[in-house]
Amino acid sequence: MRKTYKGSCHCGTVRFEADLDLAQPTFRCNCSICRRTRFWVAVARPEEFRLLSGEGEMTEYLFNTRRNQHFFCRRCGVRAFGVGNETPIGKMIGVNVGCLEGVSEEELSRIPLTRVDGMNERWSEAPAHFAHL
Repeated sequence: MRKTYKGSCHCGTVRFEADLDLAQPTFRCNCSICRRTRFWVAVARPEEFRLLSGEGEMTEYLFNTRRNQHFFCRRCGVRAFGVGNETPIGKMIGVNVGCLEGVSEEELSRIPLTRVDGMNERWSEAPAHFAHL
């Protein structure tokens, strides 16, 4: 069931709302940036995401194909969300599950998790080794 969640970076400068269904799969990826930042993605369509504050306090990072936008709070460095511009569902917002407020440890432990092999651009497959993701 879709529900509106609030979230923020660590220092609270970047704040957002997102309409998410945490009974749907979330994603952990082994690509170079997701692996390094331990990004845990819940998917929202653009109309399901609202940036409430901090737009001017974010740093955008683009690399490789420069298709996906990675945003970090310039104060605390947390990556609260990113924008996937070329995905199987079109444009989407990747919300960092770890930045959601009011979600208990028990609820987090029940969120379905799909691991994807972004390192080898096999987005519909799990990597051979994924316990660390």
